[in-house]
Amino acid sequence: MPAYLCPPTVIHGKHTVKTSEIVADVRGRHPDAPWAPRMDGIAASTGIETRGWMVPLETAVAPGDGSVLSAAGVGPAREALAGEGFRDEDVERVITALESVPSPQTVQERTAPAWAAVRSYGEHAARGALQAAGLDASDVDCLITSHSTTPALPGLDVALANRLPLRSDVLLLPATQWACVAGTRSLALAAELVAADPDRVVLVVIAEALSTTYQPADDTLESLIVRLLFADTAVAAVVTGRPRSESALRLDASWHHTLPGTQDLHRLDTKADGTHFVMDRRGPRAVQETVTAMWEWLRTRYQDDPGAWHPDVLLAHPGGTRVLEYMEQTMPAAWPSGLLDFSRDSYATGNRGGAAVFDIMRRAYDAGQAPGSRAVLYAAAPGLTATALEGQWL
Repeated sequence: MPAYLCPPTVIHGKHTVKTSEIVADVRGRHPDAPWAPRMDGIAASTGIETRGWMVPLETAVAPGDGSVLSAAGVGPAREALAGEGFRDEDVERVITALESVPSPQTVQERTAPAWAAVRSYGEHAARGALQAAGLDASDVDCLITSHSTTPALPGLDVALANRLPLRSDVLLLPATQWACVAGTRSLALAAELVAADPDRVVLVVIAEALSTTYQPADDTLESLIVRLLFADTAVAAVVTGRPRSESALRLDASWHHTLPGTQDLHRLDTKADGTHFVMDRRGPRAVQETVTAMWEWLRTRYQDDPGAWHPDVLLAHPGGTRVLEYMEQTMPAAWPSGLLDFSRDSYATGNRGGAAVFDIMRRAYDAGQAPGSRAVLYAAAPGLTATALEGQWL
């Protein structure tokens, strides 16, 4: 450090999905769920009325191409029905009925359109970030990528290396499991890279199709919340070791923190019908511990000036508004109000996962920040693990 960050490019999912549409879909599928009478209140409590997805809602909820009774299962099904005393004509009637019932989407059916969108949106964001930095693809020395819900090998890094295209000697650093911490951690890694070589140009691209975790058959309260929260977004930004006229934010320090024994609180489970995001209700309290640890890092960093120093903006993605409220309650009383306004604005249109901090940063940049004002960037992710950075607007 220091490292210099050019304005990020943010590409929102082009398909607008209303909360009312999600509620209607869930209510139609799970009318007898214990939480069904509270669904409207739960949806309203998120504060999200619309979110952008890379694919339409109809694609996310569509049945698969197969049937609940596979070809391999026809024989055993006939034998079982015959063993129960069904007549031949009744057996055929049941078999025909089962073959007409569509199966859920498979992993392939759910992931394929999302992966295509991730590559397209990621390329669009990358080109926008290079233009914002006044650079060409040939200027890039290192590419850092992240996409957590569309597993692929080769991944987004190789796809972008071919699409942009990048030089053959560019260092590719894919990070498919950073998830929500991808925004801050990628910047921390980029800062380390340019500290080693100030002439290095690092391009960061994060493309998240979180709508792939929309699982119509899931009937838990947690699955309802997952369906209501997530948005799809691609973001990108350029980090350099020397200031440029296009530079927007100087990054001065980074901090990392991982809580042991919390790896099961938030996770992706891959099943036959795709990825399922699993949340434990203990998660927000655990995330709060990383916030407390970050406050201590900042206090120690500025212990020689404890009364006067404070950030002018806090660009935070702790996973939800509940932890944002905790941050407001626990930050030093002398700090000004409204530090998390841009974070709240971003959440109003969905949780963007690893792309969230870049979206929040773009909102702050577009609103105008006084040169010399201080910024703190923070994000927490499944693990639980967190990364924060502290810097100054240029």
